[in-house]
Amino acid sequence: MSPARETVAEAVGRVLVRSGISTVFGVVGSGNFAVTNAMVAAGARFVAARHEGGAATMADACARSTGRVAAVTLHQGCGLTNALTGITEAAKSRTPLVVVTAEATSRRSNFAIDQFALAAAVGALPLRVDAAATAAERAAAAVATARDERRVVVLNLPLDVQQLDAPGAEPELPPARPATAADPTAVGQLSDALRQARRPVFVAGRGARGAGCRAALEQLADRSGALLATSAVARGLFRGSPWDLDVSGGFATPAAAELIGGADLVVGWGCALNMWTTRHGRLIADDAVVVQVDDEPGAIGAQRAVAFGVVGDVRAVAEAAAGVLGEPRTGYRTPEVRTSLAARRRWRDEPFDDGGGNGLVDPRALTIGLDDLLPAERLVAVDSGNFMGYPSMFLDVPDEFGFVFTQAFQAVGLGLATAIGAAVARPDRLVVAALGDGGALMGAAELETVVRLGLPMVVVVYDDAAYGAEVHHFGPGGAALDTVRFPETDFAAIARGHGFAAVTVRDVADLAGVRDWLAGPRTAPLLVDAKVTRDQPSWWLEEAFRGH
Repeated sequence: MSPARETVAEAVGRVLVRSGISTVFGVVGSGNFAVTNAMVAAGARFVAARHEGGAATMADACARSTGRVAAVTLHQGCGLTNALTGITEAAKSRTPLVVVTAEATSRRSNFAIDQFALAAAVGALPLRVDAAATAAERAAAAVATARDERRVVVLNLPLDVQQLDAPGAEPELPPARPATAADPTAVGQLSDALRQARRPVFVAGRGARGAGCRAALEQLADRSGALLATSAVARGLFRGSPWDLDVSGGFATPAAAELIGGADLVVGWGCALNMWTTRHGRLIADDAVVVQVDDEPGAIGAQRAVAFGVVGDVRAVAEAAAGVLGEPRTGYRTPEVRTSLAARRRWRDEPFDDGGGNGLVDPRALTIGLDDLLPAERLVAVDSGNFMGYPSMFLDVPDEFGFVFTQAFQAVGLGLATAIGAAVARPDRLVVAALGDGGALMGAAELETVVRLGLPMVVVVYDDAAYGAEVHHFGPGGAALDTVRFPETDFAAIARGHGFAAVTVRDVADLAGVRDWLAGPRTAPLLVDAKVTRDQPSWWLEEAFRGH
């Protein structure tokens, strides 16, 4: 009996899974039907989203939460354009992601667009399966490239090629690229800078979330007397250390900002040191020595001037520097600093005047109340908007995998899909999606996805009945705000219509409904419809507007 015929589409789907794709998100149409079914048949889990934009963001969040390559599968033309915002976010964040998209090949097709140019325009790497003979090899290369280069790879599957017979030969799977070794001369220069520093601070970013990085950085910090901070995307990396400053930048606590501003040496580890992490450059003293460690030469100094850079893997550089540093130093780790951090490590330690009343809850009091109620083993996903600093900084996270922050493109509306992708990746944790009212309505189609997948998620909507960022940006100048204010929305009713449990919160006492849900069977996800105060901008937003 002759072997069963395998088409190019089927071969590509099978090889993608064999190369390491275990979870694929998407919206299936005629163009990506065969390849998606082939991935499922090969053992991948398929998660159907209600919109391609949500699917792309779910895949992004899943990859961030697992450290493995994820995939999204799309129809040709409009399927790809619908997903473009999520793809752009992933590309800017250097998420390892394979976008499997059908491609129209007839110029007369209404689906025909220049998908190669589209992918390149948003920072993704376009590839095409343009021949049956090389289809399997091209699929394996897409996964290896996404994995090794931390890139979004858009793999185009032309419709006319998909139906061809695939050859039986199997491609060799490229081995994982080894970590970039550090130049001993550069490591020596870094060690010299650490010996000379009296007040060193480490700022760790996305590139420091890899296996063994925390231990290596803490060992070097212990020897050099450095305090430990992170960019927003790496929040939680140093949780539990008495020298943890939490986030550097616009979200930094007053105590952290004071200590980072007093540093005479700042070392960025896998961190871009961009305007957000440095508060538009104001957070780091003018006379501080700034050093950047990254495994990509092009990243060194791309966002700001640095004294010098060290090209290499974060863990490898930290371990090498610790090996040659010499005797441990006190550095910035004085008893006074330790006492200050113990008293003022978190934003909730800072006193504030509760502005709640008249049916509206202060977002700080709301989020502190939620922080007290929700289990410590949580994963927080945050959308973009005026509200975002409150859940980002008042909801604690247990480690660097407890915070998923899809904000490289600053697109409103990605928060719910981010939470879904993270929940698929980490079913062991309670996922908390923090959304503004604008983002909640943009992503509302995926409420059905939460219920269909049976995710025991908590969705918190900070409802100020407006696009709050624009209100607080333009309002003080006397601008008309009718275009950015809206009637109050009953998000609790919308959520119940999708199958959620829901509570409306206008006062901290209303959080009793959250307590009851947590104590119960949690058979349905919970939406918290929080009607928050709206007369003041958030602290980080005021600073951002001044910076711009």
